[in-house]
Amino acid sequence: MLNALASVKRLKDADPNRIGMWGHSMGGSVTLRAMVTVPDVKAGVIWAGVVASYPDLFDRWRRAPTGPGGMPAPARGWRNDLTAQYGTPEENPQFYASISPNSYLNEISGPLQLHHGTADTSVPVEFSDTLEKQMKDAGKTVEYFKYPGDDHNIAGNLSVALQRSVAFFDKYVKNVSSAQPTRAVSPTPGK
Repeated sequence: MLNALASVKRLKDADPNRIGMWGHSMGGSVTLRAMVTVPDVKAGVIWAGVVASYPDLFDRWRRAPTGPGGMPAPARGWRNDLTAQYGTPEENPQFYASISPNSYLNEISGPLQLHHGTADTSVPVEFSDTLEKQMKDAGKTVEYFKYPGDDHNIAGNLSVALQRSVAFFDKYVKNVSSAQPTRAVSPTPGK
């Protein structure tokens, strides 16, 4: 992703001072990681993001059966690989905090807009609930929209979610100079 970002900045028609990033699910994790790593991403939109702390990821995300029809071994292996080398999050909380983008929200490069369906069976809605609170606690700009009864893809509210995402990028990327400060925003969920 960082290589792609560097390439986009060199495109003739791209403005390197006006880059936004959208991510869904694991792409939301990539978006959050990018925004706390480099200053180039001026705003991010995350739909149903895997944006939780490692203890939450270990305990609450995709704990699927291992038998036939369950989650394939490679998809489960990341927990085993990390614990084999670094112990569990309870045994080594400093390490897990050090690799979590949520620990670096004070350094986030721009505002975030979050979207999550309350009936998402792939990524718990609480991940977005917590990230919104963490962003506010860090004094950062965040908008959060929950979609009651909607799924992981926000299929029932796709049009409105897309409109909100485009309007957010228009506001914080397209129509704003990179020097203009942003302010904290917290709209009423679902409106």
